[in-house]
Amino acid sequence: MKNKIPKVAIIILNWNKPGLTLECLESLDQLQVDNYKLQVIVVDNASSDDSKDKLSNIKLQKAAYKLLVNKENYGFAKGNNIGIKYAIKQGADYLVLLNNDTKADSKLIVELLREIYSNPSAGILSPKIYFAKGYEFHKERYKKHNLGKVIWAVGGNVDWNNIYGTNRGVDEVDTGQFDEVDEVDFASGACLFVKAEVIKKVGMFDEKYYMYLEDMDFSERVRKAGFQICFVPKAVVWHKVSQSSQIGGYLNDYFISRNRLLFAMKYASSRTKFAIMREAVRLLVHGRKWQKIGIKDYVLGNLEKGSWN
Repeated sequence: MKNKIPKVAIIILNWNKPGLTLECLESLDQLQVDNYKLQVIVVDNASSDDSKDKLSNIKLQKAAYKLLVNKENYGFAKGNNIGIKYAIKQGADYLVLLNNDTKADSKLIVELLREIYSNPSAGILSPKIYFAKGYEFHKERYKKHNLGKVIWAVGGNVDWNNIYGTNRGVDEVDTGQFDEVDEVDFASGACLFVKAEVIKKVGMFDEKYYMYLEDMDFSERVRKAGFQICFVPKAVVWHKVSQSSQIGGYLNDYFISRNRLLFAMKYASSRTKFAIMREAVRLLVHGRKWQKIGIKDYVLGNLEKGSWN
C-alpha cells in the first residue's frame, strides 16, 4: 500500500428500500476521503418497486458510483458476493459491506484504514455500531440525551455451546466501556471491513446460507486462515435496526433453524453437534411450522433460498 493510493469499495445491498439506500448514500458523501480512492457499489436484489429508477444516475462528490441490478433476489450472501466480485475486478484493495439502513460517521473509512495499517494480522474489522435514534429495542429505558449512543454491536461473540451469535454490548449506553481495539469472534454483516487479499484467500460468503449466519461463517473461515477479527471503536455507524426485513418470525424460524445446523456441522465440537442434532429432532416433532421446514431442508440439502417464499 505504500507505493499506491489504496482503493476502498463500499458495497450496499438494496431490496425495495430505495429511500433508505439514498439516505445511506447521503452519509457516504460526507466521508473524509484522505489518501484513498472510494467507490460505492449498490447491488439491487431484483426489487419490485422503483428502486432501479431512483438509484440510477446517482452522482457522488466523494466517490465513483455503480449500480448493479440482479435478475432475481439472491439473498444477502449471493447478493453481496456479486458486489464483491465486481469490486475486486475493479481493483479494490479493501471492501466494506454496509447495510442500506445505516448512516456512516464521516471518519468511518479513515479510522478503519488506520487500524488495518497498524495491525497486519487483522483481516476483518468491525466498527462500533449504534442504534440510530428512535430505533432502539427498548426506547423507554433511555434518557433523551443518550439516544444515538445506545450500542447495537461492538463486534460479535459466538456461543459455541448453543451456536448463536450475539452482539457484544447490545442495549448498553456507551460510556466509554468499549473504547479499546479488541479481538472478537465475528463481525456483523451490517458493517464489515475486509482486505481483498483475505477474500482471495478464503473465498466470499457461503451462498448456502442465503441469509443469517453467513457473517459468522465468513469470520470463522478468516480466523482459521490465521487472521484476526477486530473491533475498532473510533469507526462508527448508526443502524436503523429491523428496516431491511419486516417479514416477522417465520423468516427467522426458517433460516436460523436451518443455518445453525449448517454452521454447527462445519465448525462445532462433537458434543455440540450431538446437542444441536438432538434439538433438531425435537423441533421436527414440537417446533413451529417454519422451524420444521428449515430442519427438513437441511437434512435434504435444500439450501440457499430453500423452501422460503
